[in-house]
Amino acid sequence: MNGAIVNLILLIPFLTFSIFLSKGKGASLLAGYNTMSDSEKSKYDEVALCKFMGKIMFGISFSLLLFAMSEILKKQFLFVIGVFLLSTLIILALVYSNTRNRFKKKV
Repeated sequence: MNGAIVNLILLIPFLTFSIFLSKGKGASLLAGYNTMSDSEKSKYDEVALCKFMGKIMFGISFSLLLFAMSEILKKQFLFVIGVFLLSTLIILALVYSNTRNRFKKKV
């Protein structure tokens, strides 16, 4: 039961960050983007990047919820689904965001 409590506590900041990003704000909190120079940042569509990362964070939050529910309900398959979802989201986010300059501003 302690694992479920920890997952539910972790869920709160993840959901908060998800909501913040989905509104198109908080790009300075994204790793990699915040270390770019201002001239490099001006080449990217900040709102689109934030909204995409917000969607990914909602998926990660849902995975955390599945982890907690698997502990509460004692259903191992919920944990397996959560791990599969989490790993799939991370792989897809990395591939999607690093191919074809998706978040570069159109000239």
